[in-house]
Amino acid sequence: MTAEVAAMRPSDEPDGDLRARMDAIGAAARAAAAELALTPAQSKTRALHGAAEAVRRAQADILIANAKDMEAARAKELGAAMLDRLALTPARIEAMAAGLDAIADFPDPVGRTLDEWERPNGLKIARVSVPLGVIGIIYESRPNVTADAGGLCLKSGNAAILRGGSESFHSSAAIHGCLQAGLRAAGLPEAAIQRVPTSDRAAVGMLLSMNETVDIIIPRGGRGLIERVQAESRVPVIAHLDGLCHSYIHAGADPKTAHDIALNAKMRRTGICGATETLLIDRAVAETILPAILRDLIDAGCEIRGDETVCGIEPRAVPATPADWDTEYLDAILAVKVVGGLDDAIAHIAHHGSQHTEAIVTEDAAAAAAFISRVDAAIVMHNASTQFADGAEFGMGAEIGISTGRLHARGPVGAEQLTSCKYVVRGTG
Repeated sequence: MTAEVAAMRPSDEPDGDLRARMDAIGAAARAAAAELALTPAQSKTRALHGAAEAVRRAQADILIANAKDMEAARAKELGAAMLDRLALTPARIEAMAAGLDAIADFPDPVGRTLDEWERPNGLKIARVSVPLGVIGIIYESRPNVTADAGGLCLKSGNAAILRGGSESFHSSAAIHGCLQAGLRAAGLPEAAIQRVPTSDRAAVGMLLSMNETVDIIIPRGGRGLIERVQAESRVPVIAHLDGLCHSYIHAGADPKTAHDIALNAKMRRTGICGATETLLIDRAVAETILPAILRDLIDAGCEIRGDETVCGIEPRAVPATPADWDTEYLDAILAVKVVGGLDDAIAHIAHHGSQHTEAIVTEDAAAAAAFISRVDAAIVMHNASTQFADGAEFGMGAEIGISTGRLHARGPVGAEQLTSCKYVVRGTG
């Protein structure tokens, strides 16, 4: 594994050679997708379990590869949140392996009869799930996306072309080698999960133009990456945009529940898209519930950027600027605002939110129902931390991303969301 990782280094090849390589990757993926569409569920399951075992066996090599990436990231003086997203530990590697095992054991999403009916003329019609085809996944610093994306695409019968960020180049190469080992063990084509073996950014532009061999592009990363993909892609896009998530403490909240959720939603992992970035609280309970929350957040290392009322309650808070209500920090920073009530909170979320994940904390069932029905987001929560906005937490094993769009898939994109359908019509002549 170590020799393989060392060989997979960034490429300085001319654009013509890179174009030829990308075209070859696309053609191989198209051929693999045709084979995967007919592959029995047992073979995909065997490949995924094999990949999980390969990840466990290669833990030491993966950690060595990750150490190279971390050293380079520190030399570039990347922020703490980025370093956290990039870092792998034995526990995180085991979580990757467990995720592959979980994906393997899910029911096969391909070939399901989604609906069926018979027409008066005798035609019998069924809607059946089928793979999307070839999926290009473009992602940034998180190396675990290599395992999640490759595993989910395989489970759903799709060929995958993975293009990870330069920050995780060596880590992703090591993990990809494990996925390839699983494919070989199950007798499936290695082209079913390919990785673009260069950090040259020109490869991204080429992948976005491969509409003859690629069916869907899924970008996962910061706003700059997503906006570039949406602007340049000639292939349909399932977008994972900002995670500007809100937690709203309603006047009917239980103080302890509100305290525990607020701390977890911000501080469990600050660098993930489901981390709460803005805390809203009703004026009626701000003086009683907020002081303990702010004190414990600050003691845990969180910077508070608050409105005038918040700064009056907690002198260590920094006055918020208008930009704070529109910022995805991905760091130990939290914007806090006091609102007049449910309508005010919903209006703030509608104006500043990214339609990712929004949560209300309350024991008032009517208020919770109103929040859930009126807030427009991929995920809406009641008395739960926004950190649960995750495919694994949803029981999907893993997810490629949280889709904030409205077409095809919305929310966590797991194996089932990576399928389409075809209509099967049977008659009697």
